[in-house]
Amino acid sequence: MYTNPQKRTGTDTSELRREAGHWLREKREARGLSQRQVAELVGTDYYTFVSQLETGRGRIPPDKYNVWAKALGLEPRELVMALLPYYDPITFEILFHSDAENGEHIR
Repeated sequence: MYTNPQKRTGTDTSELRREAGHWLREKREARGLSQRQVAELVGTDYYTFVSQLETGRGRIPPDKYNVWAKALGLEPRELVMALLPYYDPITFEILFHSDAENGEHIR
């Protein structure tokens, strides 16, 4: 299981996860899907897992990005680019910081 080894405070991580969850909820609602429907589409037995993600108490496992993208009507790259600043902000900063300075920030 992946754990987040980044040196961030629990508060920072919790806030980022809540923001990611808010984004996921917006995408789900824009598709007119219930949490139960998304759970079925992504192959999880429990809609409460979707609820946990949307409230910031978890993250989508990287090996499930493709099925989540499909369920939410997104390209996998779009999903990952949107979640990376929340799930892995240090990696995001390393990869895209110089682009952001040039006005090419992708999100």
